[in-house]
Amino acid sequence: MPQTTRLKKTIDPWWPEIETFITTRVTNARTEAANTTIKHIKRTGRGFRNHDNYRCRIMITAPPEARRDPTYRRAITRKVEEPL
Repeated sequence: MPQTTRLKKTIDPWWPEIETFITTRVTNARTEAANTTIKHIKRTGRGFRNHDNYRCRIMITAPPEARRDPTYRRAITRKVEEPL
């Protein structure tokens, strides 16, 4: 059956990730949600010229527990590409 063959071809390269999820039940959903929020802030800001203002806007919209997490701060304080 072609559908079964296609499914196997899809699952084979992703199997390590699928197996990790099955054993740990951990996903990257929070990271993806944070990235989506940051991209939305960048879009609605129409190009932040000041990196500090951009970082402050991200921190304001971050949940309170993320504001207290030092690893979260380190991740967003890296220099972000300036819009053209």
